[in-house]
Amino acid sequence: MLLKARPCGIQYVTRLELAFTKSSFHNMPCEVAARFLILYGSQRGQAQSIAEEICQQAAEHGFTADISCLSNQHKYNVDREIRPVVFVVSTTGDGDPPDTAQKFVRKIKNKSLVHDHFSHLRYALLALGDTNYANFCNGGKTIDSRLQQLGAKHFYATGHADDGTGLEVVVDPWIEGLWDALKKIFSSMSSSNQQSADLSDCTQDNYHKNASGQEKNKSGLEVDLQLLKLSEVDSQKGKTITSDSSDVETLSTALVASLKQSVPPLSESVLNVPALPASYLEVCLEQVSTEGETVPSDKDGYREVSISKAVQLTQDDAVKNAILLELDISSIAYQPGDAFDILCPNRASEVEELLLRLDLQTQKNCAVQVNLLKNSSKKAAKVPLHIPQSGSLQFILTWCLEIRSAPKKAFVRALADFTQNGSEKRRLLELCSKEGSADYNSFVRDTNVCLLDLLWAFPSCLPPLSLLFEHLPKLQPRAYSAASSSLQHPGKVHFVFNVVEFPACPEHPARTGLCTGWLADHVSSILRPLGTVPASEHLGTSSQPKVHVRPRPSSTFHLPADPSIPVVMVGPGTGVAPFIGFLQQREKEREANQEATFGETWLFFGCRHKDKDFLFREELERFAHNGTLSHLIVCFSRDEPDAAGTVNTPTYVQHNLRLHAKNVASILLKNKGCLYVCGDAKNMAKDVNDTLLEIIGNELQIDKLDAMKIVAGLREEKRYLQDIWS
Repeated sequence: MLLKARPCGIQYVTRLELAFTKSSFHNMPCEVAARFLILYGSQRGQAQSIAEEICQQAAEHGFTADISCLSNQHKYNVDREIRPVVFVVSTTGDGDPPDTAQKFVRKIKNKSLVHDHFSHLRYALLALGDTNYANFCNGGKTIDSRLQQLGAKHFYATGHADDGTGLEVVVDPWIEGLWDALKKIFSSMSSSNQQSADLSDCTQDNYHKNASGQEKNKSGLEVDLQLLKLSEVDSQKGKTITSDSSDVETLSTALVASLKQSVPPLSESVLNVPALPASYLEVCLEQVSTEGETVPSDKDGYREVSISKAVQLTQDDAVKNAILLELDISSIAYQPGDAFDILCPNRASEVEELLLRLDLQTQKNCAVQVNLLKNSSKKAAKVPLHIPQSGSLQFILTWCLEIRSAPKKAFVRALADFTQNGSEKRRLLELCSKEGSADYNSFVRDTNVCLLDLLWAFPSCLPPLSLLFEHLPKLQPRAYSAASSSLQHPGKVHFVFNVVEFPACPEHPARTGLCTGWLADHVSSILRPLGTVPASEHLGTSSQPKVHVRPRPSSTFHLPADPSIPVVMVGPGTGVAPFIGFLQQREKEREANQEATFGETWLFFGCRHKDKDFLFREELERFAHNGTLSHLIVCFSRDEPDAAGTVNTPTYVQHNLRLHAKNVASILLKNKGCLYVCGDAKNMAKDVNDTLLEIIGNELQIDKLDAMKIVAGLREEKRYLQDIWS
């Protein structure tokens, strides 16, 4: 009997354990005693998927689970909930709870609640986050700490899963330990009515032992090597062969691990693989007309607007190609610091390849009908809302499903079941197994392998369309910061972006970023090189490229309401975009209020080469010349230093921050100024944060821990703000 797999993890269970868990609660007083509640707050669906799989697996462990989104407050009442509650909560924005959890957070933060308001509540919480961003797992931490303040007690240690290294690293052992924690809490509840007993430490060790891999059962769904072993030819590669004359020779070609093949010990291991996910969708293709489809409907607030200008901001020989777009947005209001979501399609060539690989080219214009599969064992199954009924197959693959996403392990497990070749099936099972985690990270996750790459790598894999609809996530819009002010450019908004390039590698061919590559192609007819004047004043709007956008207002990343407050801005590369909007806004405000007092403005900018990719150079120098920008501090990481500046030449923005440490510290600590950081999360933002800790520590003569507390205070006061991406 197979268990249902989590989207991001592995279920390990032996037949003996399965027999035990099915009878574990047979003698409990009533069914209610083994019933618990799952509440999730999800922004992009990952927390929801994990919550749904916990719900699905509960029955296999002898429990009954109810599940609800935190936004559906009419379906649950934690104020009176006596059952154990499991929270799964993601983080979005600058460490904020997801949109679906905002109302719940506001409710529990009500200052009128007494300190023991949740003293009856026993709960466990799994927080999702990404260490590439500040305020790791802060959405879950916010709920966790507030519940604790109001008297709620843990029955299981909180888990903090990192999407930067792979959610499953924490999610898998956390869920595996959850079942024992639930057994203990239910055992306590059934043997005594003292539900107010402090259970916060009853299973702390259980989770940590599981997370570290110690004292775990040697359990797993074992795959018989006799059924899935490598072919005889493959198994002999790299081995020593003894000839009749006793001469020993080694095959010259040594095995090297790749997407398609493994090496010992993995290739010779018995595998612990995920249970096969339950199918739950039925997909039918109907021969009816679907002509006229172009983009998704505007029900989500998108508007079609014209791109009136496209300018290349970098020289042709620059490492990265940066492009500025001007959009006609007429009545759409925004502030500098806001962003806009852009709808982009999957690349037409990749959709055609996928249709070809699935042998569905002749049916691409058929209308798609999606229904729930009768008698599916998947609990709480529903047709994904992002898949429209009666849309054409080509339309759905182009606009609705993220076909570029790296397949989760559960998807890889499901693909293995539709793979005919034994060696290929074995390799897919390795990639989704516990033992193959390193290979999965190296050859799938870290290299951005997508479904199409897997299908070309494993030719005998022939999945049904329903499997794609079940596992491919929703195609998400891409957000771009406004690089303009409506005071300077009424009815317009500017974006700037680098065209992301993924070089060819053994796992996939060369390709550009999904949205940036599409935008670059989309505006190629009107794109003009840096420093050139357009041939004609304006193209007619009918001939201008169009794009669908919606505003994405920021709650905090704006200039201070009081213009006398000084600001420090750190934005290398395209991270300078929102600060161009800030400075355009400030320039217009200075012109309109010449008697007003305006605080200092500092901008730390960096790029590779002064003469190749110094974005907005003329505009920034104008701001510095007219006093809008008090200090323009620049560095160029790849230029050779001048003869007079060969010593300690600043290479990156954090180096210039150190050189101006006293000014930065004075602005933040004495003058109550604001620090804004925009750009790369993985390297720059972390380096800037480390430099800030160093500056504050040196200025105040305090240790790192105390400096961290001050930086945390700046964040809490919304005076240290980030707009970063990975």
